[in-house]
Amino acid sequence: MDAWSRRKFFLTTLAGSLAAGARNLLGGQAPAAQAAPQGTRPLIISSANGLNALTLGMGLLKRGLDTLEAVVSTVNVVEDDPNDNSVGYGGLPNEDGDVELDASVMHGPTRRAGSVGSIRHIKNPSKIAKLVMERTDHLMLVGPGALRFAEAHGFERINLLTEDSRRRWLAWKETMSDRDSWGPGLSDPEWKEKITGLLPSHWSEEQKAAELAYIRELILHPPTGTINCCAVNEKGDISGTTTTSGLAWKLAGRVGDSPIIGAGLFVDNEVGAAGSTGRGEENIKICGAHTIVEMMRKGMSPTDACLEACKRVAWSYNNDKARLRKFNISFYALNKSGFHGGGVLWGTPSRSGRRPSYAVHDGVEAKLVPLAPYFETAAS
Repeated sequence: MDAWSRRKFFLTTLAGSLAAGARNLLGGQAPAAQAAPQGTRPLIISSANGLNALTLGMGLLKRGLDTLEAVVSTVNVVEDDPNDNSVGYGGLPNEDGDVELDASVMHGPTRRAGSVGSIRHIKNPSKIAKLVMERTDHLMLVGPGALRFAEAHGFERINLLTEDSRRRWLAWKETMSDRDSWGPGLSDPEWKEKITGLLPSHWSEEQKAAELAYIRELILHPPTGTINCCAVNEKGDISGTTTTSGLAWKLAGRVGDSPIIGAGLFVDNEVGAAGSTGRGEENIKICGAHTIVEMMRKGMSPTDACLEACKRVAWSYNNDKARLRKFNISFYALNKSGFHGGGVLWGTPSRSGRRPSYAVHDGVEAKLVPLAPYFETAAS
């Protein structure tokens, strides 16, 4: 027997002995290989404000349309809704009263991306971000250049400031200070009720009370808006988009995390996708969406990966809850196997008692699912 034959015989015998030992140790049966756990595909998720649009996106996935087409069509529903002041048409404006929009898209199968920042007069920035990806050699267009690009592709300018958003902006403007000239003067006998004067006279007292309460909340806690949406189809292909009108009353030209690839959105077709809503400045500093996808690559569940991003946000402030209470941020994720999850810095319930949540459509129904909190409550 030559040297190679002896070595082969030795290795075969050793392998057989080890297998026999395993069978004896386990009562005569070697353990069967465990199949990797499988989630649900197709699957589409979004921030909570996308709940009513997910059925459309799931329908497109089931018909075999591209995942990017599905997520962009989903967020277009919210962008077109004048009653949703977090994105698109009807979004709350900057401090000058101008609605500026940001958006990004990522297409997992082709590893491409596109985004726009501070674009005005176009209600569907997600569509323009997709065009940047498809029709240019760039990744991001901003401001007037992004608007000209949109118009070159047939999009028409519109006034994005609805009457509701204009009224709420004026209310914020008039309550900024009692030392400027905004709002009824001191000679007006009703100067203490200056906000009420902005409301339509034909409204009922109940409508006025509800609107005043809402305006007060907008003034005290300017919302950040935004919708993130990610999807994985039956084959395991993934895409995502994030679109926003940004922080209400922001400085003109402010750009948050939504159009920043790796912060407000990141997709890796071999791993999963993630996105965010909330205070974009904090997310940019930790590259939140990219962080989450990398954590999932290392084996973390989507929820644990989102909580890791929350942990890094808190670390930016040395876990100083007094400062961290000033804002909130949420993360959403799904992986290639069809598992999903989400995390939120503060789990404080809303005034209506609803805990922070995100929307999921698993092919059966669209529903809200609680976000896992990093800190349970922001109450002092």
